[in-house]
Amino acid sequence: MSRIGKKPIVVPDNVTVSLSGKNVTAKGPLGEETVDLMDGISISQNDDILTITADENTGIDEKTLVAYTGLFRSLVNNIVVGVSEGFEKDLEIVGIGYRASQQSKDIVLQLGFSHNITFTAPDGITLEVADPTKIKIKGSNKQKVGQVAANIRELRPPEPYKGKGIRYKDEYVRKKAGKAGK
Repeated sequence: MSRIGKKPIVVPDNVTVSLSGKNVTAKGPLGEETVDLMDGISISQNDDILTITADENTGIDEKTLVAYTGLFRSLVNNIVVGVSEGFEKDLEIVGIGYRASQQSKDIVLQLGFSHNITFTAPDGITLEVADPTKIKIKGSNKQKVGQVAANIRELRPPEPYKGKGIRYKDEYVRKKAGKAGK
């Protein structure tokens, strides 16, 4: 049995969760998020505790359903945490002349190309430039925050010889010796 799927989800006081059929909706101070449950997975609510269970008589393999309980428990927990606390990713820019600046909701990146790159934040995502080499991505949807961080990093990923580029905070970039390192 899935260990994660068995854990109950505790809903904070500032979040309201509504269940309607196969939809789970969480509303909180940072917005509203929804998850659609698959057939064979059910959710129950007692006061401020949510429990995910696998339905027996659905015609789907029991082993598969048990595995999916862990997945949907994580998805529901992510929307509850997202609307109450939010998610955040930090990026660092490494390289001489590489920097970022804020222009209203967008950020302008100078990454060694002949032109500047303007990155526009999608709905529900906030981009902040604390200092010219640090970018903070915030939002209530964990998947969106991670995808925006990956899209920004993809503009100039860290290269293995000098380590220049955009990397996640605390990311280790393994460096190569280069030509002289025979």
